[in-house]
Amino acid sequence: MADAKQATLYRMVLPDHVCPFGVRARELLLERGYDIDDRVLRTRDEVEAVKDEFGVATTPVIFLGEERFDGADALAHALARR
Repeated sequence: MADAKQATLYRMVLPDHVCPFGVRARELLLERGYDIDDRVLRTRDEVEAVKDEFGVATTPVIFLGEERFDGADALAHALARR
């Protein structure tokens, strides 16, 4: 489907901690009907690699197409304007 809304979500789900902001970002995307490529980071090494790759201090990192949003709050603000 060419008009499908696509999102890529990098979020932390460690054995001892599930990032609440990643959960919130996923919920926001689902509420808006996005098809999510949910890239769950299951180790500290995976989390650090994503933070290094994108030059951010925290997760989640969300892509709507080519547009990147750092954190659930930034995503929420962007979705409110769409």
